[in-house]
Amino acid sequence: MDNLINHPGIIIGFSAIVLFMLLLDLGIFNKKSHVISNQEAAIWSLVWIAISMIFSIFIFIVTDEKYALEKFSQYQAAYWIEKALSVDNLFVFILVFGYFNVPRELHHKVLFWGIIGALLMRAIFIFAGVSIINLTYLPEMNLFGQNVKINAVLTIFGFFLIYAGIKSWFANDKDDHEKDFSKSPGAQVIHKIFKVSDNYQGSKFFTIENGVKVATPLLVVVAVIEFTDLIFAVDSIPAIFAIAPDDPFILYTSNIFAILGLRSLYFLLANFIHMFSRLKYGLAVILAFIGFKMIVSAFPSLHISSPLSLSIVGSILILSVLASILFPTQDAKKMG
Repeated sequence: MDNLINHPGIIIGFSAIVLFMLLLDLGIFNKKSHVISNQEAAIWSLVWIAISMIFSIFIFIVTDEKYALEKFSQYQAAYWIEKALSVDNLFVFILVFGYFNVPRELHHKVLFWGIIGALLMRAIFIFAGVSIINLTYLPEMNLFGQNVKINAVLTIFGFFLIYAGIKSWFANDKDDHEKDFSKSPGAQVIHKIFKVSDNYQGSKFFTIENGVKVATPLLVVVAVIEFTDLIFAVDSIPAIFAIAPDDPFILYTSNIFAILGLRSLYFLLANFIHMFSRLKYGLAVILAFIGFKMIVSAFPSLHISSPLSLSIVGSILILSVLASILFPTQDAKKMG
């Protein structure tokens, strides 16, 4: 199948878009710390989704006609899976900001640097993961009357995602609310390296106290967010490997575009979190489905195409959001 990592023009175009948007975001629209309004968050959310969708169309156009629909569907499926799983992670971010009493006007800066770290971590995870997957195919064998070529890593990922889906379904939301984020490994690392001041100093990560350079609580929050995203990637990265295990470019670009839109999505979620109270059940089903897809991918008769995967994932997401609106939890009713 045509591998988009071999298309330098697409790589250059993607890199230019990401760099331009980051510079635009940090250097112009958010040069000064301020509270992000719902209108601003909605506009930026739509901008990032529009750019992502345009890029997927670009992939469809430049890819060989034989594989165009498959690559387009792979990108879309990976994008929306990552987007959906990211929403679950944003709930934790909301709790982190509340725990550390981060001023609202500083939320954007924390998220910006958190996402910069996520871009680097995802690149390492995805490209290293694809390389490992290519090295872990078992010799072809005959099982149940079919010639199959099982991949050891994908099979392990598959069982892990099914377990993660079951665990997510029965997870108690109160555990996150009662969590002591000051004991997060991210926070502990900062406290071991630096002396940390008691108060925020605007948007500064460091300040001077009694002639000594010390870190501010804002740096601690960034470290906690980075570690939280690292843990989150353990679920999300294996999930997208089921979509295009042989094309790191599809995986990385869809993942990055999904992540880049998280900052604006966060500010919308913070005000409308009650509208997603049942989403965790949809995400649990998606994880289990992706795990099943991984396990059976070696069997030709059980192959689940990318367009079908996209349809299933999209349907589950829509149903879980509708269920959240029509049948909200008791906590969601209080928040609404």
